[in-house]
Amino acid sequence: MPEPADINSPEVAKTPGGGSGSGKDENVVNGHKEGDANPFAEYMWMENEEEYNRQVEEELLEQEFLERCFQEMLEEEDQDWFIPARDLPAGVGQIQQQFSGLSVSDGNAEDIARKSSLNPEAKEFVPGVKY
Repeated sequence: MPEPADINSPEVAKTPGGGSGSGKDENVVNGHKEGDANPFAEYMWMENEEEYNRQVEEELLEQEFLERCFQEMLEEEDQDWFIPARDLPAGVGQIQQQFSGLSVSDGNAEDIARKSSLNPEAKEFVPGVKY
């Protein structure tokens, strides 16, 4: 079994990730090592920025369109509903009050039936049918 190497030994300093990291053998330019494959790797997320912005804009436009459609639907629904205070002319309210004051009395129903000249044996009237 090999013996562990001393951390301060020159062999450990040459291994990747080993040593104190001063490493004079590696040239560092603008914060990137000379051996890095792509020095702009940290900026690669910007490559698809326009596509991402277009997608977000489409989603926002779609959301705005749905909100407008929903608002139009609510307005159409309000127009279709019958609201007497809004849809009836001003004088109709007075007529409605007069109608609500009318009542039919059941106490005179037998008297009215005795005095009636209608034939209780007559056929039922059906509109559009000739007898």
